[in-house]
Amino acid sequence: MEGLKQFPIGMQDFAQIRRNGYYYVDKTKLVHKMTHTSRFYFLSRPRRFGKSLLVSTLKCYFEGRKDLFEGLAMETLETEWRQHPVFLMSFAGNKYTCGKDLADTLNYKLSEWEKAYGIVPGETGAWGVRFERVITAAHEQTGAEPVVLVDEYDAPLLDTMDDPDLQLKLKQEMRKFFSPLKDKGGILRFVFLTGITKFSQLSIFSELNNLKIMTMNDDYAAICGITKEELLSQMQPEIQALADKQGLSYDEAVDALAQKYDGYHFSKNSPDVYNPFSLINSLSDGELTNYWFATGTPTVLTKLIQKYRMDVELFDKDFPATQNMFDAPAETATDPIPLLYQSGYLTIKETRKGGRYMLGFPNDEVRYGFMNCLLPYYATETVSQNDTFLMAFSDALEDGDLEQALTLMKAFLSSVPYNAERQDENHYKTLFYLIARLCTPFVVRTEEASAAGRSDMVVETEKAVYVFEFKLDGTVDDALEQIDGKGYLIPYLGRKGADGKPKDLYKVGVNFDASTRTLGGWKVREG
Repeated sequence: MEGLKQFPIGMQDFAQIRRNGYYYVDKTKLVHKMTHTSRFYFLSRPRRFGKSLLVSTLKCYFEGRKDLFEGLAMETLETEWRQHPVFLMSFAGNKYTCGKDLADTLNYKLSEWEKAYGIVPGETGAWGVRFERVITAAHEQTGAEPVVLVDEYDAPLLDTMDDPDLQLKLKQEMRKFFSPLKDKGGILRFVFLTGITKFSQLSIFSELNNLKIMTMNDDYAAICGITKEELLSQMQPEIQALADKQGLSYDEAVDALAQKYDGYHFSKNSPDVYNPFSLINSLSDGELTNYWFATGTPTVLTKLIQKYRMDVELFDKDFPATQNMFDAPAETATDPIPLLYQSGYLTIKETRKGGRYMLGFPNDEVRYGFMNCLLPYYATETVSQNDTFLMAFSDALEDGDLEQALTLMKAFLSSVPYNAERQDENHYKTLFYLIARLCTPFVVRTEEASAAGRSDMVVETEKAVYVFEFKLDGTVDDALEQIDGKGYLIPYLGRKGADGKPKDLYKVGVNFDASTRTLGGWKVREG
């Protein structure tokens, strides 16, 4: 459709976006406020949330490139447009598997800066000394206060999560590099560091005790990402184009976008924030796809799955937490919650009194992607085998053929590689939950409460409700008796479908046989 916005897919360079007429969500009012309020900042946001674009915007602003800000809020807010020497260090774009990888990155940038200011290259490993010399030279030669911008500072640390010794070594080297920021604070105009995670200030920025953490500041909650207000006020033609292509009304398209990509909250009073990468890809393509995960399974999530036992059912329901439980330094965490939150897999769903929050998956894209990444750990590593089974299982549930669904499940579980450490009732229940939850048309609940207790799992389709009870080396009769005795079906009596007719109710007793490592048997009875 002609006249639609040209979105900067995959672009993180502010100058390139502005020069070539790509659409830019104007964040320069917040940039002006930030740069005129304090001088030392740290911000963490999930990957692909626009951190690098924000850093690039700051770079262009401090370089005094007024022409790039024409028509933006900054044009009227800024009156002086002073030019500053800008030192931009990005740790993205490299993999850090040994000390040399970090050394190469630091040496390359320092050599570049030394050449720019006519400094004889220093000793390769003397990172702090060399950085201090270029900062001083820039100040003396230009008469302006230098600016330091650091993008994805934590990339080396995230790459070495599973190698504590190497991670410690890299921390020590990075501490050397950042050490001048405190000593030269008197001549620095602005320092901004960003990354995905919050590492302890003492671990890298050992002396930078004046660093303002803006990660959970209400004023800057929307500095990265696209808010609901920005979407609805600035992208109406693109929403309508998506609606037309998908056969939806405008309002239905808005709801679909929100369900898929909205739901992020970064502070107590944060506006609704959409994942910008997924949203602009969706509006550009006219599709509702899981873009955030389409570029590959994030390394952080893979390593967390390997390190911790993930309680996917907890995350899927929203759960209470204090700020200390999720806004905590990554390297001191004893569970996956801080990294899951800071990486964008969990977000603030609700703020309660007394410094309490409710955390959960922000949207369906993250929920599906997270569970899909987790499935190979519980099932088979062969993605095509998992996906083929999921499609067949979903079709059987869609047709109301529970016997076929459970038969498929039995065959699939038989193909799962044996791991003695995992074969317990909770493992099987989690696997069954992941499978049912990944069949996205259906409502899946676990540990569903009734007056007398909680059922193991409930699968609700358009026409039926199935209440499951699992037993490991038990009997299906015991499972069915528990469903009856505890009244697990009672909450669903009279539940109606879209056609106004009562849904069919079924109780399903399932036995897991530890010796064969699959379903030993099941019984299905009408409720």
